[in-house]
Amino acid sequence: MSLDVCFYFQVHQPWRLRRYSFRDVGRRHDYFDDAANAEILRRVAQKCYLPMNALLAELIARYRPYFRVSFSITATALEQMAAFAPEVLASFRRLLSTGQVELLAETSHHSLAALYSPREFAAQVRHHRAVCRHLLGATGRVFRNTELITSDAVAAQVAALGYDGLCLEGADGLFDWRKVTAPYRFAAASSVAALPRHYRLSDDIAFRFSDRRWAAWPLRVERYADWLEGEATSLPPEANGRGFLGLFMDYETFGEHQWADTGIFDFMRALPGELLKRGGFRFVTPTEALARVPADAATLSLPTPLSWADQERDISAWDGNAIQRAALAEAFALEPFVRRHHATHTADAARTLEDWRRLLTSDHAYYMSTKHWTDGDVHQYFSPFESPYDACINYMNVLADLAARVGAPAPRPL
Repeated sequence: MSLDVCFYFQVHQPWRLRRYSFRDVGRRHDYFDDAANAEILRRVAQKCYLPMNALLAELIARYRPYFRVSFSITATALEQMAAFAPEVLASFRRLLSTGQVELLAETSHHSLAALYSPREFAAQVRHHRAVCRHLLGATGRVFRNTELITSDAVAAQVAALGYDGLCLEGADGLFDWRKVTAPYRFAAASSVAALPRHYRLSDDIAFRFSDRRWAAWPLRVERYADWLEGEATSLPPEANGRGFLGLFMDYETFGEHQWADTGIFDFMRALPGELLKRGGFRFVTPTEALARVPADAATLSLPTPLSWADQERDISAWDGNAIQRAALAEAFALEPFVRRHHATHTADAARTLEDWRRLLTSDHAYYMSTKHWTDGDVHQYFSPFESPYDACINYMNVLADLAARVGAPAPRPL
């Protein structure tokens, strides 16, 4: 019994909105807070991107050719790196040049387009590919949708775009009686292999690592490796002796969400060596994992979308209340007007399309969540606004101005 271990890290930074009042509508078209975006990007670069990239380069050199990882990096993050911290962009290029790092495909603007507009979804996937080729010199062959939002409809769209693999959340509702380490395909798109995230083992690092109330704190590398060995010894027959273990997490886990003084960097520095010396583990990229998924693998059916967000693992993080649903509907209703305006090729046309796409970034709807308890705390942690209602009012003011620019009706009052 052995396991293919796939480390995949999501890198994303949204273009955050500045405070935009109703008095600004029709008078100002500068929606985004460049100063805040630059400050946050540079801070995360110093705490996470630069030290963690250096650590991964060290591990790749030490364990070549056995250690490898994968990244999904949004175009919004890449363009902020190019503008505010070009040394970070250079460090990612160096990692990719090792041949031990794989890039994943996704939407350029970390949007919910797969749920609202197949046309815009396909356009953003193409745009992401172009940005990655230009700034990183590489493109992705396996797909990862925004926040791991996956459904039968999403799988079909991904297949139509020519991708052979799709990452998804190993949610309990889908894997109650299935093993998350077994090979699968999608019932709605049998050409697409499913690469599930082992959410418990991923979240042990991403969320629980520094929690002193956790029974496993402090988490030692040896104990974590024991847990992974437990997964290897309980593989189902359909795995044919080799399973897939998806350890997917936000890259900002390292140094930003879990600070350096928690020992998170030391943990990651020691983990590859601990697994490799035990035997039975192989680090793989998503593309390598696909090669082990048989054509007749069991299929997964997802009539409703699931994601990796919040306790529900559904899409309620973005459309769980009336103001979120109304705001998203108004934003996507601008699509035909934005495209018609873009076709005029005026000086403002390209800027308008980019502004609209930045407004489709899922973070804006996330800030409008009115959830409570633990999930609500997480939403508030990331939000730059005082409340979900402030986030919504600010967003709708911006939408009203954009609507006027493209000749669309003003958004309806919420």
